[in-house]
Parts: sequence; structure tokens; C-alpha cells
Amino acid sequence: MNKNVLKPARVFEQFARINQIPRPSKHEEQVIEYLKRFGEERNLETVVDDAGNVLIRKAATKGMEDRQVVILQSHMDMVCEKVKGLDFDFQRDPIQTVIEGDWMKAKGTTLGADDGIGMALALAILDSDDVEHGPLECVFTRDEETGLTGAQGMKAGFMTGKMLINLDSEDEGQFFVSCAGGQTATATFRYTRVQVPDGYFFLSASVDKLKGGHSGDDIDKKRANAVKLLARFLYMESEKLGGELYLADFHCGKLHNAIPRDGEVIFAVKNEEKENVRADWNVFAAQVEDEFHVTEPDCHFHMGSAEARTVLPQSVGTAFIRALQAVDNGPMCYCQDEALAWMVETSSNVASVHTAEDSAMVTMSQRSNVMSNLDNMTNTVKAVFQLAEAEVSVDGRYPAWKMRADSELTRITVETYRQLFGKEPKVIGIHAGLECGLFSERYPDLDMVSMGPTLRGVHSPDERLLIPTVDMVWRHLLEILKNIPA
Repeated sequence: MNKNVLKPARVFEQFARINQIPRPSKHEEQVIEYLKRFGEERNLETVVDDAGNVLIRKAATKGMEDRQVVILQSHMDMVCEKVKGLDFDFQRDPIQTVIEGDWMKAKGTTLGADDGIGMALALAILDSDDVEHGPLECVFTRDEETGLTGAQGMKAGFMTGKMLINLDSEDEGQFFVSCAGGQTATATFRYTRVQVPDGYFFLSASVDKLKGGHSGDDIDKKRANAVKLLARFLYMESEKLGGELYLADFHCGKLHNAIPRDGEVIFAVKNEEKENVRADWNVFAAQVEDEFHVTEPDCHFHMGSAEARTVLPQSVGTAFIRALQAVDNGPMCYCQDEALAWMVETSSNVASVHTAEDSAMVTMSQRSNVMSNLDNMTNTVKAVFQLAEAEVSVDGRYPAWKMRADSELTRITVETYRQLFGKEPKVIGIHAGLECGLFSERYPDLDMVSMGPTLRGVHSPDERLLIPTVDMVWRHLLEILKNIPA
């Protein structure tokens, strides 16, 4: 790694240390201990709450003691995704970074810049003696990616500041002042497996090398969903064969907040139909490649024979396939407010499907900036699977964050950006869940803005960080801190 291109060095040094620490969601114990040591070794007040969130306080620099307390907030966990076949253990192995031009990425895994770079910015300030600032509270929350349970479990009074800068955004020069709420629906089919009749042949169909991405931020980018592609083919073939298709296994997707990038299905058809099915698959693959020729140029399709095995009862398998074909996926509607008409308001992502010996589970995440429409979207998804006689549960609900028209922090953020860079930033909302939504419930008077350097491909092994934007965010953050009022 050429450290000469990594500016500011103090931020990238902190990021490199963070990436040596395993920190999958719900397994943040090692990074919590690291943060405790970090604060204690610098004689900074360090507190860990019952939910596992870490708060490190730093006193104001001389002459700025009367400024308002500012909270710098980031989350300590990361999405753990890797390319197919890579031997990598996220609970043991450090992230290996590489530089390609102006971009930093990892070798075959997610980079962890979401939100390790936000942590690094805060830690660099805590570790510096030449940065002007008022009283600071640096808050590192746990388990943001798989349930926001750190923010959910935070009690009122843990933070005392009235202004909060969330360092978990992905576009330099864009400041987010609202976010979507969300929840997760899970459908479960139960069955007793059966043997296929005589005269059936087993086939395996798979798709991989899709881009995937964040189920909120990337949901409008017209990327293919591996679950929906495989279900689409199974539905067409089942209809063509008059239902004479037996589903054995369906495995696709890993995380509720990621667009699934690859998957495989195993199914059985009559011996005399297998070559027709292979031909249909080739036609289907060509059609999908053409359909997504811009957004999925590397998609790869494969079909081969598979070993015989037990299957789902035909009635269950058919209902399962029909439900996956019918369920909504992608943007459902865009915001009604003219200023945000470009932004997705409500969406759903079919995130994962996994069959087991006696059950099959489908996980789907819904998002909306309007909570009533979030419930409507979730009920639409529920109804599809209820019609298919699946059990459906909903959990992981978190609120939307509504824009604050009189935000002093937003005014300071915009004005300092103009002064530093001589251009106008964007003040917008985001169709993704931020912990700011939960903070706004627990701390209704909290003035918040979300910012960060440019990231692309988050929640996938293509995650990458635009290096020059880190220095821009660092300089801007320091200027904001200088201008916080008394």
C-alpha cells in the first residue's frame, strides 16, 4: 500500500488499525475492547452501555469550552460479504486492502469502510492535539447493519450533546437530513420432504457475478436480484410443464439489507423434458443478459445435472415458486414532495431464500420514508405469502428520520462547505436506514446531519472508498467543529 496517497494519514492509520479487528454484526466484542483501551490510554472518559455502545468524551480545546457539545457518531460493525469460493473468516482474519487509482478496496471481501471510515474520522480527532473543537462525545454503536440493536438499546441520557454528526453516509458533498424507516418480513414454509416419482431427472441452475449492493441506497439502480431471477425461471418452467416440476433446494442471498448477488436452485423434471429445460435456460440467460446489459455486464449463468435427493411436496413447491414470482421487489413509489421527487419513498428487497430439511425461509426488507406506507408495503408482501399458506412474521422495525426545517447544524454544515470548496453541496434525504431515526425518537431535540466520504459497492465485495474525498470530509469536519456556536 502506497501510504503517500493516503491523506490525511492520521485517518487512514486509524482505519488500518480498525480493519485488523474482526467486527461482524453481533460479534463486535473485540472492537469494543479496542475502543475502551483507546479511550483509557488517552485518559478520556470512556463508557460502555448495556447495549454495547461505546462513548468517549473529550474536553474542549482551550478557548472553546463554552461551545455546544457535539456528538460524532458512527457504527462499529460491518457487512461481511466475500466473493464465491474465497477462504476467509470474518471472525478471525483481518481485511486486506488494495489501492486501485484513487480507490481503496479489499481483496475479495467487503472493505469495511461502511462504517470503519466514520469510526476512523472520530478516532483521529480523539487522538489529535492540534484540532480546535468544543466538548466532544464520540459514540460508536454496535449492530447497525443487522437490526440497529445498539441504537435501539441506547437509553435516553447516554448522550448529552444537542448536535449530532452521523458519519455513515456515502457521497461526499451530499448532506443527509432525513432517512427511511424499515422492517423485515420473514415467510416460512413447512413441509415433509418426499421422493420424486420414477422417470425424473435433477438439474442445478445457478447465477452469480451480479453486482448486488445496498438494499436501500442501490435499490433504484436497476440491478438484478438473484432470487427473483431464479424464481422467474422456475415459475416459467413450472407453468410450461403443467406443474410437473419438483423443487429440491433453493439457496440465495445472505443479508436482509443486501441485494442478493448469486444463488442456486436444484429441481427435478421428467426425463424427456430435461433437454428442453436446458434450452429454455440458455434462452432465458440470453434474455436476462440483454435486459441487464448496462447494470449487470458480468452476470454468469450455469446449468448442470445434480444428484437425486428428496424434494418439497409438489403443492408446497408450486406455492413457494408462485409466491417468489409474485412478491414485489425494488422501488414501489417515489417521494411526493417536489424537492425530493427523484428519491425512492417506498421499496422492498427480496433478500434471501434458504431451504432446509423441513422448512424454507424467505427474508425480505421493506423501507419507506413514510411509516404508513412502510406498513402498507409490508402488508402487501405478507399477503402474497399468506395466500401461499406460509407463516409470516415481521420484526426489526425502525423509524424514519424527518427533516428539521430550522436546523442550525445543517446551516453551519452548508456554509462551511461553501467557504472551503467554493461550490454548493446537496442537502437531501436518503432511502436507507440511519440510526438518526432512532435517535430522533429517544432525543427529540437533537439536531442532526449525516455526512461521509464517497463509497461505492457497499454491502458487496466490490465496496470501495474514493480516497481524495476522505481528506475533503476531514477538512470540512474540522471546519464545522470550529464554527459550533456557544
